[in-house]
Amino acid sequence: MSHNNENRRVEHLPEQSRFALYIGDALAGYADYTQVGAVRDFDHTVTEPEFRGQGVAGDVVRHALDATRAEGLKIGTSCSYVEKFVSEHPEYRS
Repeated sequence: MSHNNENRRVEHLPEQSRFALYIGDALAGYADYTQVGAVRDFDHTVTEPEFRGQGVAGDVVRHALDATRAEGLKIGTSCSYVEKFVSEHPEYRS
């Protein structure tokens, strides 16, 4: 199984309120959100067990927050992982 970044991709799945990170064809992790008005509140981040320790959660959260800001939305941090990520990366504080 390859662990390089070349075959990683993050997809925004608005119909599922989810940003999903794939490694090859496998779903490696995702960040779910609830959007109310101009706030996209990230409430659940999951890394599939076989992909833990590969930076999956950080990658998917960074991508999700970048996309959220690019859309002009505010970031909510109900998920403890996202809250910790934002506290460690102050550029994401709104």
